[in-house]
Formats: sequence, structure tokens, C-alpha cells
Amino acid sequence: MESNPPLPNGVFAASLTPLKEDLSPDPELTVRHNQNLLNQGCDGLAILGTTGEANSFSTRERKEILESIVDGGISPHCLMVGTGCCSIPETVELTRHAVSLNVGGILLLPPFYYKGVSDSGLLNFFTQVIEQVSSDALKIYLYHFPRQAQVDFSFELIEELLSRFPSTVVGMKDSSGDFNHMKETLNRFPQLKLFAGTERFLLAVLKVGGVGCVSATTNVTSDLAAKVWSLFQEGRIEEAEQTQDAVNHIREAFQGKPFVPGLKAFLAQRESNPDWLHLRPPLCALTEGETQELLNQLQAVHLTP
Repeated sequence: MESNPPLPNGVFAASLTPLKEDLSPDPELTVRHNQNLLNQGCDGLAILGTTGEANSFSTRERKEILESIVDGGISPHCLMVGTGCCSIPETVELTRHAVSLNVGGILLLPPFYYKGVSDSGLLNFFTQVIEQVSSDALKIYLYHFPRQAQVDFSFELIEELLSRFPSTVVGMKDSSGDFNHMKETLNRFPQLKLFAGTERFLLAVLKVGGVGCVSATTNVTSDLAAKVWSLFQEGRIEEAEQTQDAVNHIREAFQGKPFVPGLKAFLAQRESNPDWLHLRPPLCALTEGETQELLNQLQAVHLTP
């Protein structure tokens, strides 16, 4: 299989997954939401990651969600698709499926159930997945999220993966929240396409050689984040910094609540659509009081439904 066009650089939303009242995925709202994100300035979409509640869905559901997005007319070449599971067979099945749909990239978590595992064990996992998928079209973005997964990518592991699979392991989403780690990763591995895992570091990471951001709150800040990106490309750094400040204030407001329930609560208000409030357990919707508190905080930073 020939390689697909590379993922674009720029602003990606870690896209939410809308659900119906029975908690099944809502394909129509999913397509509409993702198309809106692209219309509002996103260069690409990260589908079925942490914000998309991926690991609350079955393998079949994850495949159907991706198919609904592609069938809905969204170009697969702008999709970064999360396929990471704790088991090799499920990870391989989801990855093969995504590659068969010509997606631009695969966002791959390390296996996250067992803690304190060695680099050798993680290397064996990724080697098994890459060799079993066995496709030149496979382009992997390592999903570095140590706070959530409790399993991370050491620099030694990254170096070995790049040495063994230089045309397959092409990038990283760094959700560590540690800008110094992002900077050091780029210093050591300038060939990696590094996306900050929050738009809070969008401008900072662009200045040191990163390629953009993949962020939960870009579900609602995509227009501002896209403006930061375009101003940086035009060399209008002072204006980019001012816009980055506005983005940061919104991000900080959302950080006061669980991200997925908070974002869905905001969209339910903005779109007058209570279906946005549905979440797969163990996630729970915000209470009325929590929702109002969030809306008040967002209003204070000039974001209203």
C-alpha cells in the first residue's frame, strides 16, 4: 500500500464523541461537529483519543465511529486516529482498519494497564503492532500522556523506535503539560513532528520547532488557536502572543472542571442540544451548579455560548 499524504501541520482538535440518550455513538452529530471544527479553522482532527472517550468504546464501536466520519465526507487525510489498547490484537485490528481508510496518522498510546514496565517491554509491544500491521501507509504519532496513562516514552525508547522504524514513527503528541520536555524532545529528535497536547503551548512549541497542537479545548477555541497559528506563520509574533493570551484564559477556565464533561456542557448550551450532555460511564455530566460556575468563568474571559 502506498503512503497517504502526510498529516497537515497546525491546529487539531482532540474531537469529542457525541452520544445518543442510550449512550450509543451519534454518527450524524459526530460528522456535523467535526465539519464545524474544520470550518472554524482546524487543520486536522484527532479522533478517538482521550477527549473522544475512546477507551470507553468497544473495538466495533470505534471502527464504526471512524467509518461514520469518513462516510460523512470528511477527508481521512486530516485525521489522526487513536487506536491504542492494552492488547496487541485489538491495537492491530483498529490500526489496520484506520490505515485501510487512508487516514493521515495513527495516535498510539503505550499499553497502559501494567505500570512500571520496561522500555524493552514497550519496544516489543510497538514492534509487534508495526510488524503485524505491515503497511508503508502506517504513520505513528506517539501519544505521550504520563499523567493519564502512567506509562511514558523515555528518550531512550523514542531513539530506539526511530532507529528501527524511521519511516513509520513520525511524530508525537506531547500531553505531559511540561514545555521543557517538549523542547528537549525536539532538541534530541528534530525529525519528529511534535504537537503540543494543549493549545496553551501552541505558540511556544512553534517557536522551538514544533508543528502545532492537538487539544481538547480546541473543540471550542479552534478559531483563536487557528489565528495564533496563522499569525506565527506570517511573522506577526506580537499579535500572535496577544491572541495566545486570550486562548490561555479560556483554557484555564476549562481546567477548573473535568475536560470532557465541561466541554460537552458548554456545547449543550451553545447549540441548545441536551444530547451533548451524554457521556459514557465512568464519566459523569456536570451538575447544574458546576455548569453555571463554568459558564460564569468563561463569560469572564469573553467566551459565551
